[in-house]
Amino acid sequence: MAIYLTELDSETLSFPSPFEALDDPNGLLAFGGDLSVARLMTAYHNGIFPWYGPGEPILWWSPSPRAVFDPKTFKPARSVKKYQRKHQYQLSINLATEQVIDHCAAMRTAEETWLSEDMRDAYKQLAAQGLCHSVEVWQENQLIGGLYGISVGQLFCGESMFSLKSNASKIALWYFCHHFRQYGGQLIDCQVLNDHTQSLGAFELPREEFVKSLLSLRQEAIGKSCFQPQWLLSPVEEQQ
Repeated sequence: MAIYLTELDSETLSFPSPFEALDDPNGLLAFGGDLSVARLMTAYHNGIFPWYGPGEPILWWSPSPRAVFDPKTFKPARSVKKYQRKHQYQLSINLATEQVIDHCAAMRTAEETWLSEDMRDAYKQLAAQGLCHSVEVWQENQLIGGLYGISVGQLFCGESMFSLKSNASKIALWYFCHHFRQYGGQLIDCQVLNDHTQSLGAFELPREEFVKSLLSLRQEAIGKSCFQPQWLLSPVEEQQ
C-alpha cells in the first residue's frame, strides 16, 4: 500500500504536525530539507528530530509513545552509585562537546551510524551557538564517556551517549539529571525506549502528552548558568 510522506520545502522551515506522523514506521513524518541551525531548532521546538542512515535522504521523526526521563525522580542504580564512590570519575558540562559528538559516532560502524559527517557538523554548529550541550566524564584527564543534546527551554532533547569505561554514560546521565533539575529542568527526551534507556529509568509518554509538555516547557527559561562550561560536583546527598 502506498503511503504519503511530506517532502520539506527548501524555501521554508515549516514541518507538518507531529500528529501526522506514520504509525509504521513509527513516527516517520517527512523527508528532505537540510540540517541548518534554523531548521533543526524549528524541528526540536516541535518534537521532531532527524534520523537517517547512509544513502538515505534526511528523514524526520516524531514517534509515539515518546521515551523520557524525569530529572526530578531519576535515581541511579545502587551499583552505579557504588561504582562512582569507588572510582570517582570527574564530570563537566560543555568542556568537550565536539569530542563527545565524535565519540558517539565512533562507537558505531560507518554502516550503522546515523551520525554522519553532515550530522556531526550540524550539531557542532548548534553547539557553537549555545544550543547543543554536552556532559563529559573524565578519568585521569581522559574523556571516557558522556552525552549530548539540545536545550529547548526546560526540556532537554538527549541525542546520544557513549562509554569507553564501565558505567561512564550512566554516571553522566545521573549527574546531569541532578544538575538540570537544580536549574529548573523538567524533562529529558530520549526519543524511543530501548533496553538500555529503560534500564536507566526511562518511561513512555503518549505523543499528545509529550507535545503538551513540550509546548509548555519550551516557553520556560532554564537557569542562566546551567550550560555554562563548568565542572560538576558530586550530588551532596549521594556523598553522605
